[in-house]
Amino acid sequence: MIRRTAARIAVAFTGVITLLVVGQTAAHAAPVNDDYSAAIAVETLSFTTTIDTRGATADPTDPTGCHNNASVWFSFTPARDGRIRAHTIGNDYEAALSAWTGEQGALTQVACHYDNGGQYGQVSFAVTAGTTYHFMVGACCGDGGTGGGTLRFSLEQFEAPANDDFADAVPVGALPYSNSQDYRGATGETGEPRSCAPASHTGWYSYTPTTTRSVTARTNPGHAGVTAYTGSTLNQLSLVACSPLYSYQPLTFVAQAGRTYLFQVGSDGSAEHAFQLDVAPQPTAEFYHYPSEPSSYDQISFSSSAWDSAGLGISSYAWDFGDGTTSTEANPVHRLGTDGDHTVRLTAETPDGRSASVSHVVQVRTHDVAIVRMTVPRTARVGQTIGVDVHIRNTRYPETVQVELFRGTPTGYTSVGSASRPVPVKSDGRTTRFSFAYTVTGDDLATGKLTFRATADPSPSRDALPADNELLSTPIRIS
Repeated sequence: MIRRTAARIAVAFTGVITLLVVGQTAAHAAPVNDDYSAAIAVETLSFTTTIDTRGATADPTDPTGCHNNASVWFSFTPARDGRIRAHTIGNDYEAALSAWTGEQGALTQVACHYDNGGQYGQVSFAVTAGTTYHFMVGACCGDGGTGGGTLRFSLEQFEAPANDDFADAVPVGALPYSNSQDYRGATGETGEPRSCAPASHTGWYSYTPTTTRSVTARTNPGHAGVTAYTGSTLNQLSLVACSPLYSYQPLTFVAQAGRTYLFQVGSDGSAEHAFQLDVAPQPTAEFYHYPSEPSSYDQISFSSSAWDSAGLGISSYAWDFGDGTTSTEANPVHRLGTDGDHTVRLTAETPDGRSASVSHVVQVRTHDVAIVRMTVPRTARVGQTIGVDVHIRNTRYPETVQVELFRGTPTGYTSVGSASRPVPVKSDGRTTRFSFAYTVTGDDLATGKLTFRATADPSPSRDALPADNELLSTPIRIS
């Protein structure tokens, strides 16, 4: 006989009764480090362990403020000052990671991190030799509950760089100079200035130039901050210049010969940085102009394109247009009133006196052809072929001109024909004649009169005065 209930199923088989609990899973044992007092002591770094926390619980004395659900504990007492990083990257549940000092029930939080919606926590902070730090890993989010899963906990310590303190500033040798330090273990010194580039991970360099000149400091990667000071003690430094953390800008200033400069590199503690110092490069200068083929009538727009890779920017512009005139505007407008080859020069200067110059020859050519008259008969009749002469004047440069002739209609103009030919320069008032033939139609008779329109195009040259490049004939009476 088999008896079933909502909670259990009893099965009779060869005299043995087996009880199965439906809807429940086997209990999970609490991990060995479930309580603060049983924290796993980390002895050697780098350290990584994987444990099952599904049976973890929260203790009433566990601190709140960083989620103590299903809390487990680790402890570490560093033998030397430095910086440590703990993380739970690689676990399979959303973990909250916190660090504490003090005694159970009276702990002080050092750090806390949880990625709400993610699966890892990560904290990094400076440690003092001989101080015990406890790490609590809880299940996000809440306090007093159970939970957990497969936890992967890691702990590592970073050495402080050799130039961590002001007194240990690394001397800069000949330029260009580069030196790399691991800032993951860097710390901030008591009394260290934070006036421009506040950062908790710093290193120091010193530099005494033998020649007065502009120098540029930068870091690679470029997100670290750099601040330059003068002075001989940490509490009596004078700010010279600064490039803040995450600005990605170089630091440039005029370094005086014989004066010692102290460089503070400020990092977020995430990477190794190379401090680089070199003589500041000269800026670059370039310019463009429009129109690209100007005439003597054009107001030419000049556009500067100067750049300072050292980061100070351009403070002044000096233009010489080659015709006795100048300008200090960044993008001036100027007319070169005579045809010829004009050498235009731009000099761009930085605030610290570095400069760059560039020159270009601007060719000014005033191309100008004009239709001065069009000869047509006074009258014409249907079927008659008449002549139309278009007279082109050219007094500047030899041109190849295309003349197109149009016939007027009640709705606009239709093309009659076109002709292209060289038009020489004639300074005595003479013109070049383009001749066309047209046969009068019945449509012209219906209109009662006939008017022609002519256009002259000196392409590829650009005509300086296009207004006189077209002309209408006098009306021809049709009979």
